[in-house]
Amino acid sequence: MSAVEDRLAELGLTLPDVVPPLAAYVPAVRQGDLVWTAGQLPLAGGQLATTGKVGEGEGLVSPEQAKDLARTCALNAIAAVKSAIGDLDQVVRVVKVVGFVASDPAFTGQPAVVNGASELLGDVFGDRGVHARSAVGVAVLPLDAPVEVELVVALA
Repeated sequence: MSAVEDRLAELGLTLPDVVPPLAAYVPAVRQGDLVWTAGQLPLAGGQLATTGKVGEGEGLVSPEQAKDLARTCALNAIAAVKSAIGDLDQVVRVVKVVGFVASDPAFTGQPAVVNGASELLGDVFGDRGVHARSAVGVAVLPLDAPVEVELVVALA
């Protein structure tokens, strides 16, 4: 097991199986010393924990729950990276995170939601997990997921 996977275990996390593609793409692509992941949804055991828009109010996914879902997305993205490279200890830097938040029109807290992914990457990779980031509010995501996250990582 890699040091990264040891760290995941210390955090009480298990690296999931890579989520199979929902359409015509692959979970991750390596080009030279970079890996790009496809957008990862908060799927666990093949199921979305919840669906809908993020915001404040009845019938909406709470920002706190969405932040947890972003963590799940990041964990799935780490699994996608591993599927492309085999050994997560090859990751020398998380370069970029892009988080998409299916947002109620009045919701402007996308950065706090995507912090769920960013904080997990910092917990797992330490200084190598510090990255540039975009947090984007969108009208709808695939399968009506509340959050989607993609990564770019640099390799040794």
